[in-house]
Amino acid sequence: MALTPRLELRQGQSLVMTPQLQQAIKLLQLSNLELSAYVEEELQKNPLLERDERPEGGEAERAAEAPAASTGGDPVEADVQLREDVPSASGDTALDTEYDNVYAEDSAHDAAPEAVVGAGAIDWSRAGGGANRHDGDEMAFDATLTRNLSLHDHLTEQMQISVPEGPDRLIAAYLIDMVDEAGYLEGDLLSASARLGASIEDIERVLAILQTCDPTGVCARSLAECLSLQLREKNRLDPAMVTLLENLDLLAKRDLAALMRLCGVDAEDLSDMIAEIRALTPKPGLQFGGEPVQPVVPDVFVQERNDGAWHVELNTDTLPRVLVNGRYYSRVTAKARSKEEKTYISDCLNNATWLVKSLDQRARTILKVATEIVRQQDAFLAKGVAHLRPLNLRMVAEAISMHESTVSRVTSNKYIATPRGVFELKYFFTSAIAATDGRAAHSAEAVRHKIRDLINAESAPDVLSDDRIVEVLKEAGIDIARRTVAKYREAMRIPSSVERRRQKLAAHV
Repeated sequence: MALTPRLELRQGQSLVMTPQLQQAIKLLQLSNLELSAYVEEELQKNPLLERDERPEGGEAERAAEAPAASTGGDPVEADVQLREDVPSASGDTALDTEYDNVYAEDSAHDAAPEAVVGAGAIDWSRAGGGANRHDGDEMAFDATLTRNLSLHDHLTEQMQISVPEGPDRLIAAYLIDMVDEAGYLEGDLLSASARLGASIEDIERVLAILQTCDPTGVCARSLAECLSLQLREKNRLDPAMVTLLENLDLLAKRDLAALMRLCGVDAEDLSDMIAEIRALTPKPGLQFGGEPVQPVVPDVFVQERNDGAWHVELNTDTLPRVLVNGRYYSRVTAKARSKEEKTYISDCLNNATWLVKSLDQRARTILKVATEIVRQQDAFLAKGVAHLRPLNLRMVAEAISMHESTVSRVTSNKYIATPRGVFELKYFFTSAIAATDGRAAHSAEAVRHKIRDLINAESAPDVLSDDRIVEVLKEAGIDIARRTVAKYREAMRIPSSVERRRQKLAAHV
């Protein structure tokens, strides 16, 4: 067979991940803090992109400047009635958009520059503000926060007073660097001796000085040493207490009989010794340092209306308010001469337009997914965690006509504020446990809640074993295996029935 060149036409389909679509997918899974940082970076890079800092009453002006930016409804909020009374959200076309060929790549070229101005700043300012707006010269509250005194700085200040200058201070500084955030000395003194070229006696002598610093118990090498330092300061480190500290493993197991035999005390004295140990601080360093706590900022708010329906609303403070400066684009385009200049400004317009549309798409998708979750979990919002329904990504994806991966990205690092607290959206997705009577399945989170309630209600003489918990749950209509109960109990850090019985008996000693 001869090899000859020839031309063939083949028709096929393939999914092309354009850079714009990759950006839209990336924005969808970012948290509100990550999104603010990303938008801030784009504002620095793109000259056509600017932050919308106009006052709240500028909706009419924006509508006049951007007649082509239609929202298709209010993208900030939605109302959800009880789940049994409302049809599936899949029939809602106002928010029915998907991250799949959403916008044509040449849409920015077809639209006039003036029509792009204000797109994406649709009505996000309706609730006022925006996390990135700066009013006047007023400083944000978090900008006035100062860093707390760290444990390292606190020990260094005391070292400069208690340790004389010279080799001892160098050893002390090295040992302070070995102290972790809980106040314990990490590492081996022998390795410190070899690295510093000092004798082990000098290392231990300097360590003894550091162990007298505030807070008491700091620079200890073990829990027993930390507690002994605190007891020595209180003049309560007698031989019986030393023996008790040497057998903390027996105290953890609540083996009181063995402790009384080793310490040579009766039950009353042992109870007093245990009470003294409980009054101590096992991690003295935790009262220092650390960055200011960053509270969780919810992305969605849920409130109950007077008619019993649930009102779902986006937190507009977490939505960046950006727009494309079409007037600046027109001026720069008129002065562009070279092909490179025209290509650059055209790319900037495309990127800015796509970013604005992606932000709008992200907000609509979050609201759509959150609305469906609220519709599915209305019993939890009304009655509590015991009524949490089994829910997975597929159920939500099918109800709102989206792909499971899109729902998964939306629920990552997103939080919702409900009348029962602030939860991550992924919290509402739980596995199902079958019912004994063949009715609706139970949520795994609701079953864990029942197990916790049963254990909290038990008394010392009648501690429930895992087998007994299985029997009680089956009587309540929950078909569950013993190993599943044990797995849930261990995940909640609840000890076994033997350990719980010892703890309850010790509490009455």
